[in-house]
Amino acid sequence: MQTTMQTATSTDSTSSVHHNMSEQEWQMRVNLAACYRMIASYGWDDLVFTHISARVPGTEDEFLINPYGMLFEEITASSLVKVNKAGEKVAPSEFDVNPAGFIIHSAVHEARDDAHCVIHLHTNDGVAVSAQEKGLLPISQQSLFPLSNLAYHDYEGVAVDDEERQRLISDLGTTNHTLILRSHGVLIGGDSIACAYSRLFDFENGARAQLKAMATGDRLIKLPESVLVRTRDQFEAMTSPAGGDNRFPQWPAALRMLDRIDPSWRS
Repeated sequence: MQTTMQTATSTDSTSSVHHNMSEQEWQMRVNLAACYRMIASYGWDDLVFTHISARVPGTEDEFLINPYGMLFEEITASSLVKVNKAGEKVAPSEFDVNPAGFIIHSAVHEARDDAHCVIHLHTNDGVAVSAQEKGLLPISQQSLFPLSNLAYHDYEGVAVDDEERQRLISDLGTTNHTLILRSHGVLIGGDSIACAYSRLFDFENGARAQLKAMATGDRLIKLPESVLVRTRDQFEAMTSPAGGDNRFPQWPAALRMLDRIDPSWRS
């Protein structure tokens, strides 16, 4: 009886949240919840201290973000919280948010119209590469994708003040989509959740391959600039917005995997 009551309550809550928004917002919630679950499945989360945000479709200053205190593996479409650029709730929610955790995200969303999804993580491989003087190296195909639009931001402490926000945005620039935060982690933006997730996956694979290669102690083969430019052009052609939903075929495959593991993220 207790299980039945809990299931009914969860279903009622989901129906209520879904009913009070556009279908476009609900679909964004579903995709964002999936992104949280995928990152948890790879062990790329950091307890409750990192974030993925997404702009609410049809708005300029409303965003979805994770409930503070909830593990990535627990997040569902209905539990995501809608906030403004100050990290304040703009729709009823039983969950709290961490406004300080949204500071970096809001700066990127505000400065870049193309940043519909922003991912900020502290993964072991990402932090390790961020602490290396030369950062991400052009030694693998996976590293070439983020290297084509990569910038760096020096560590200044916990990023909670407006002055650093401005320096961070200045370092990111107007075209880069990946920002390595020195001794901290990585910040990645995309025009969709699938796009940002794909860029994150490439960055993490490139960082991991670099650390493994360096651990052998052998001399690394650095790919020439001409190859970097050619690969960038090829990758941008494959993932151009003109390609529509076919740009990231790995995304629907990832959703199918999540459904096989635990479809509760859709609720």
